[in-house]
Amino acid sequence: MDVDSGEEEGVEGVEDEFHLPTAEEREQEKASGGPDLHILQRRLRECVRVLNKFKKRGESGRSRSEHIETLISDIGNYYGYNDYLAEKLFYLFPVEEAIEFFEANEVARPVTIRTNTLRTRRRDLAQILINRGVNLEPIGKWTNVGLQVFESSVPIGATPEYLAGHYMLQAASSFLPVIALSPQPNERVLDMASAPGGKTTHMSALMQNTGVIFANDANKARTKSLTANVHRLGCKNVVVCSYDGREFPKVMGGFDRVLLDAPCSGTGVISKDSSVKINKSDRDFTLLSHLQKQLILCAIDSINPDSKTGGYFVYSTCSVTVEENEGVVDYALKKRPNIKLVDTGLSFGREGFTQYRGKTFHPSVHLTRRFYPHVHNMDGFFVAKFKVERRSKVKAKDEEEEDVPMPMEFMLEKTGATTNSEVTAFDENEDKKYIEDGKRRRMRAKGIRPPPAGGAKTGSSKKTVAPEAATTEVAADA
Repeated sequence: MDVDSGEEEGVEGVEDEFHLPTAEEREQEKASGGPDLHILQRRLRECVRVLNKFKKRGESGRSRSEHIETLISDIGNYYGYNDYLAEKLFYLFPVEEAIEFFEANEVARPVTIRTNTLRTRRRDLAQILINRGVNLEPIGKWTNVGLQVFESSVPIGATPEYLAGHYMLQAASSFLPVIALSPQPNERVLDMASAPGGKTTHMSALMQNTGVIFANDANKARTKSLTANVHRLGCKNVVVCSYDGREFPKVMGGFDRVLLDAPCSGTGVISKDSSVKINKSDRDFTLLSHLQKQLILCAIDSINPDSKTGGYFVYSTCSVTVEENEGVVDYALKKRPNIKLVDTGLSFGREGFTQYRGKTFHPSVHLTRRFYPHVHNMDGFFVAKFKVERRSKVKAKDEEEEDVPMPMEFMLEKTGATTNSEVTAFDENEDKKYIEDGKRRRMRAKGIRPPPAGGAKTGSSKKTVAPEAATTEVAADA
């Protein structure tokens, strides 16, 4: 107790001496090669402590925004992010949790495998691998096929069981979209971006090798690993194809269920690919979200809304940014009025944002689920599930307004015009030329020679009617 209190007093004494550097001082640090790691660590800790109770602990004459700016800059220097991405990820969380997120990205996620129930049972597979010197246990109650590997005396990707297709090396987060989609036996399913095949083969197992799964990937080179895994795991109901996902409503449609694990920035898998920290810019996120919006609409249009068992669509990404997740989902809800978000069926995960930094999304977006490395010990992931219904044939408001004649008083009020000056009645003389041209075209179509243009002004209508009457008489005689 005394030791702890002594240490706390010492820490307090150090904290009292903390000074927030100015922008000029930070520039000098950068010019001299950057601050020392110990200084950065202490500054990060101090900024978080001050920001948690800013009114009480804030340095006089220094604003909260200055502390946040310093903290984001130090996060970028300490963890190796560019300033743009550090700021983007920082604002997703409260201050203290943001540090936990960045810290979790420095630690590798646990190795997980998925039991292939087409060939074996999880209990039997676990026993065999334990006998081979593998230390493992079930991932959690939310999946009955996943196993987490802690250590292994044999290479887990080269055991006889792996080669025989008894399991698939697969991240725990990749189980989630398939569990949410929940494909049923004898259904027609599309996996729009399927390589290397973890989700496709998982769906095949859930469907018990019945029905058909179209496993598509735009990159033809990646279909080799996809095909290899499909064969290794004994999936007989899979058709592998290579189309741009945006072509799919035209190539084929009428699916009971569709899974789109969209191409994304990879901000949820930074622990696997640290290059994301420095190679992502605002342009990358703009282009990616544009592609995702195109793909999500094509996926929705590929679904058969009259499906007796399905009509469901799951959208997922391995990203944590709002532009690629809630922003895309909200866009789809606006563009396709025949869809609605439904519960994912996942028993854990955080609700999606309905509001974020001044943006407001559809209230049902809270049904989507977010997963974070520092909270769920798996890759950052996003899952949304839609129900696609038949499009109603109700006319749009604008069309209704065009079809229903409005009273003049209402029209004047709506346009803000007055009866004397701004509203003009239909002028027959002005439109007479167009009416005559139309009559002549109709007469030519009937094989009648029309009178020359610019004929008698007053009697033109009588002259054109006479031939028409003559033709009707001829037709009657015939």
